[in-house]
Amino acid sequence: MTAEWPSGLDVGALRTAGLRPVLFRQFVLKTHGRCNLSCTYCYVYHSEDQSWRDKPARVSDAVIERVADRIAEHVHSHALRAVEINLHGGEPLLTGPALPIRYVEAVRQRVADATGGGCLVHASLQTNGTLLNRRTLDALAAAKVRVGISLDGGLAWHNRRRVDHAGRQAWPAAARGVRLLAEYPGLYAGVLSTVDPQVPPDAVYTSLLDLAPPSLEFLLPHATWSSPPPSMRTHPDKPRPTPYGDWLAAAFDLWFDADQPPPRIRLFTDVIALLAGLPAASDAVGTSPMAAVVVETDGTIEQVDSLKTAYHGAAVTGLDVFRHSFDQVLNHPGVVARQLGTAALAATCHDCPVVAVCGGGNYAHRYRAGEGFLNPSVYCHDLEHIIRHVSRRLGGALRESD
Repeated sequence: MTAEWPSGLDVGALRTAGLRPVLFRQFVLKTHGRCNLSCTYCYVYHSEDQSWRDKPARVSDAVIERVADRIAEHVHSHALRAVEINLHGGEPLLTGPALPIRYVEAVRQRVADATGGGCLVHASLQTNGTLLNRRTLDALAAAKVRVGISLDGGLAWHNRRRVDHAGRQAWPAAARGVRLLAEYPGLYAGVLSTVDPQVPPDAVYTSLLDLAPPSLEFLLPHATWSSPPPSMRTHPDKPRPTPYGDWLAAAFDLWFDADQPPPRIRLFTDVIALLAGLPAASDAVGTSPMAAVVVETDGTIEQVDSLKTAYHGAAVTGLDVFRHSFDQVLNHPGVVARQLGTAALAATCHDCPVVAVCGGGNYAHRYRAGEGFLNPSVYCHDLEHIIRHVSRRLGGALRESD
């Protein structure tokens, strides 16, 4: 098994040299480790890592209480003024809303006790939408837990890969759920959509607008050099096309040229911000240090789930909330590597004119078996294409590659 951090990484020396950890401000909390869907591209259930099989289906009260204590400890130790907790799965609503709400309330209570109310705890829940109903939404609204939806577009045929365990389309139930959620504008966090270059971007974009999302996020399907996206499997020895970059460029034009104020699309706003010399809000682009950590249903602490596409155990830290603080997690070599910025990038990235914007792309997408993560993104050309396109639309002048 190849470690996910650069070989020879000396955390102690880096700390002595002045590299200070970036504190955790986002806590991804798994409430249920199973899902009522079996999406064909899911990085939890259909990737190299199958560790979900060894974890309890749902989080226990003991884990909830300990996680709440650990988050409060981290907040108090560093005088944080705000943190985010994101309830994930699996499908977090398999238990109904009561368990996720209990998790949120436990964290909020412990943080309030530790800080005297001096830290805001923002909470959200990410769902496939199929289990949403008015009772659930009323309960989440009362608990101030915002709801994000995962969909691949606003029509049934856009979501053909989102199926249940019997292969049946999830769209009818998801569509009912998201349209009901749209009646709760203060509760509706937005839509995450995985890009499929075989589906026209205008069809996806306009259909998603019909669902009235306050924000959108277009995600590249998780892939690595050892498990590449379909376009590279088709042409492994030829100059790579840029199907995802082309798709994103067309979607950007629709968004940028909209007559009415469009919803925020984080990838596009991040690229614009980075072109202007500002930091990004996500890990899809840019070199902002990782400030998120995952707690599984059994209380084990892991790095972000996207790493599970690389190899079995890629996200594992060996730490858990019963024996370890989040400060100890900050000194894990894998976490430190995610906070090194450009120092963690491959040599080819350092020579690239768009590196300050691309940032090497999603960390998981750099993996190659036998080499680890010290590579450009498997989506390198797609990322360069969309970055240059946005720059041109903004009147910029990124120099052309040699």
